[in-house]
Amino acid sequence: MFQPIVPADGLSGWRFLQRTYEVQAEAFNRSTVIQRDTEYFADKISEVTTAEELVSDRRLLTVALGAFGLQDDINNRYFIQKILEEGTNSDDALSMRLSDTRYRKLSAAFGFGPVADKQVGEAGFAENIIAKFQSNSFEVAAGDQNSAMRVALYAERELSQLAAGDESTNAKWFTIMGDPPLRQLFEKALNLPESIGSIDIDQQLRVFKDRAVSVFGSDDLSLFEDPDLVQEAITKFIVRDQIGVNGGMSGGSIALTLLQGF
Repeated sequence: MFQPIVPADGLSGWRFLQRTYEVQAEAFNRSTVIQRDTEYFADKISEVTTAEELVSDRRLLTVALGAFGLQDDINNRYFIQKILEEGTNSDDALSMRLSDTRYRKLSAAFGFGPVADKQVGEAGFAENIIAKFQSNSFEVAAGDQNSAMRVALYAERELSQLAAGDESTNAKWFTIMGDPPLRQLFEKALNLPESIGSIDIDQQLRVFKDRAVSVFGSDDLSLFEDPDLVQEAITKFIVRDQIGVNGGMSGGSIALTLLQGF
């Protein structure tokens, strides 16, 4: 199995990964394990008609969960079945009551809920899930080399899409706060402590928005449709992550690291 190459920590490693991403991702996707799983999913998923059938097939479930970064739930079959069966159209649905918004995305993508909106078998469905699985799997593998790289790759792929959505500013912030990789990115980019997660959710929202105004000049997340601003957020995240890993850096070292990132 091809393992992503991250030759250095911090911004140097991130810039290398950006430059070589297409070549590395292609090699990763040609790996026997990835090809075997994606080909099986493409061949078999159209035969699935219920959530129970999906969770009963471990190979299909591997791709389905991996597409949303939920691969650690592979053995939680009953829990995932409930997520899928209850859908996303009711505030009481399990996926809607969880803080982690990735479960909501999973349930909506397959459409097994009580409201007839099944997506399995629709044109492009398998290809879309497979593409997400490949991207997430590469990000996980890169994260095994350096955990910050997984967050950075995920943010580079997802943040602009979130920013371009029709939801309100508050709704987008709640999505970020409920999406572990994006939350981790913004906590560090905005220099917020992880302990912020222990306070009331509405208070968290005010803190995130206030700090965003201070750091980025606005709390309007639509600004992140600009890929340059996405890279600015990633740079801030990686620098602060490296500071934490190194147990503190001098002001001169921080300045030099920032300069090398641009």
